[in-house]
Amino acid sequence: MSKLKSLVALMSLASTTALASDVITIEDIPKIKSVGYNVISPSGDHIAFTRSLPRELYVDKNGGSYSELFITDTEGNTRPFISGKVNVKSLEWSADGKFVYFLAKFKGDKFTQLYRIPVDGGERQKVLALKETSVSSYDISPDGKKVALLAMPAKDKSDKKLKDLGFKAEVYEMDLKNKQLFVTDLSVQDKAVELDAVSINGYVSDMNWAADNKQLLVKTQPSALIDDSYTKSQWHVMNLADQKVTLSIATEGKLGAAEFSYDGKHIAVIGAQDKHDPATGRLYLADVKTGEINDWLPNFAGHVSDIEWSHNSNKLNFIANIGTESIVAHIKPGSNKYKTQVKAGKIIASALSISNSDKTLSVKGHTAKHPNESFIVRGKKLTKVTDSNSWLNDKRFAKQESITMKARDGVEIGGILVYPLDYKKGQRYPLIMQVHGGPESHEKNGWITAYSKPGQMGAARGYAVFYPNYRGSTGKGVDYSKLGQNDYAGAEFDDLVDMKKHLVDMGLVDTKRVGITGGSYGGYASAWAATKLTEHFAASVMFVGISNQLSKFGTTDISNEMHLVHARSYPWDKWQYYLERSPIYWAHQSKTPLLIMHGKDDPRVHPAQSMEMYRYMKVQGKDVRLVYYPGEGHGNRKAAAQYDYSLRLMRWMDNYLMEGNKEMPDYKLDHKAKLKAKKAEAKKTDESEEKESA
Repeated sequence: MSKLKSLVALMSLASTTALASDVITIEDIPKIKSVGYNVISPSGDHIAFTRSLPRELYVDKNGGSYSELFITDTEGNTRPFISGKVNVKSLEWSADGKFVYFLAKFKGDKFTQLYRIPVDGGERQKVLALKETSVSSYDISPDGKKVALLAMPAKDKSDKKLKDLGFKAEVYEMDLKNKQLFVTDLSVQDKAVELDAVSINGYVSDMNWAADNKQLLVKTQPSALIDDSYTKSQWHVMNLADQKVTLSIATEGKLGAAEFSYDGKHIAVIGAQDKHDPATGRLYLADVKTGEINDWLPNFAGHVSDIEWSHNSNKLNFIANIGTESIVAHIKPGSNKYKTQVKAGKIIASALSISNSDKTLSVKGHTAKHPNESFIVRGKKLTKVTDSNSWLNDKRFAKQESITMKARDGVEIGGILVYPLDYKKGQRYPLIMQVHGGPESHEKNGWITAYSKPGQMGAARGYAVFYPNYRGSTGKGVDYSKLGQNDYAGAEFDDLVDMKKHLVDMGLVDTKRVGITGGSYGGYASAWAATKLTEHFAASVMFVGISNQLSKFGTTDISNEMHLVHARSYPWDKWQYYLERSPIYWAHQSKTPLLIMHGKDDPRVHPAQSMEMYRYMKVQGKDVRLVYYPGEGHGNRKAAAQYDYSLRLMRWMDNYLMEGNKEMPDYKLDHKAKLKAKKAEAKKTDESEEKESA
């Protein structure tokens, strides 16, 4: 064995055995819990939140994590309210703070329904169920007397009978049903009700009450198509007395949240700069009387992600992502200057919620050392009030930091670097480059370890892990987010090579042991790295990625969005260009072993994209493997598929970057042995409990 292999073997052994008790491992990732919904009480004294409950591998029926309901006070004293194998979502407090409302489908429920639970003790109560359909979302009026609901129309029973008889023909993108808006009194109903939908054209995707309880903001799109939600959404002001639209807010491009000010004179809107802006993040202020709408934070070098008006003044509170960090701030109409409450570098914040007095805010947030938790903000003081993964407190974490550098053409690029655990200066390490999708998203300097993202787990195994924010990423303003448009796989992926070179020049990375992975657009980058840029990467793992830009356009559900904010052209305008910006075109020169993984039910990037990549590589004798996940879409959602993915990802990287092997690893994973071990463990536990009880 060579000295290099001996060193690698020792590093791997130290990381996976001797230090297993105090570092993050693959086996830890499926156990991680995270706060989901997070809402502060009217008094500001309590926070209702949901927390994920991971399924137990090889024991529980396959599926996503469960979601439990908890309430905590501002000192962190937390009580479970609905726990176990349940799925609670969409939390709201009652106006008097006595109840927490939520959506759920419990055992015996055919459809998702609106429930509530008293906070001073008592059982949950079914509040409202719609006849033969699920409530998809709801919003309670500020006075607590009315509730607005969104739901799909109830299915026609004859449709099921016809399907049973074999009449299953599907006319693609036709006969789509629109989600409907309903408004009714908020009262406990014993039986499922059949309500008349509010008359409004299109598919209703969101709604929001005005403080006067008389108006409703309603978001619509022409149809149920995801492309319409991205490119053709609009907000409307509706007078509930006559159900008439009095104002439509016209913004061009993608559209996010909208909210009335407390006095009803203004509407804050998160939108896009124009139809070519790849992401929402611009903050607009609309005048309800005139309909005039203006950019509230012109030239803001970041992206606004959440908004919430104060209850007693015209002050808008918001969360914004700036670079790799986030802030919590507020701004008033008539001014373009904001004041920061939670500075950058504290947490990566989301889910803003405000008490009735406006004195207490709550957010959820994550950092490099913990996933999302609940926080309160009073003045400029930030306090964490939950601890969902106390076992993480005993783990050692590798150094993690945000870094920047210059690309070959002078553009500033950067990302998040996780050093190898127990890093020693002067020693070179293997690198895993984890490329984000979109590309209209960006990596934040918070919790970055997940089933498809090595993060701290990779660092504990002896890797440097780098999360690049290449040009076209968000977080640095609109102009920066447009830099990759009309240049598929051009300068944006050259940035990846430049970032690799920077890490090598730092003396950190071994240039011959660099792997790359990513999902969606990051999967496209991984396939490009394995073909066109093959000399720079020793291993690649492509997840739900693009291999052929020509066929991608014809098989995706976001072709209009692709045209407007990515390609800025159509395939028939320049066939050869699209072909040459496709990894399959360069498969003949690949020297990089490529592992491809894809959900078989992916509507965004058709699974055939992975099949094409596999065939072009396989026929030409390249090292390639394709793994499909039945029942998964654009990313794995269920526990078993996520765990399987993690194992395959790291085994591929270890095989080529750590162990220096030339042959592909075995295609099998020994799930049978793990199932057998789990059963033996359960039997031993049962026998032990029986002895104790005897």
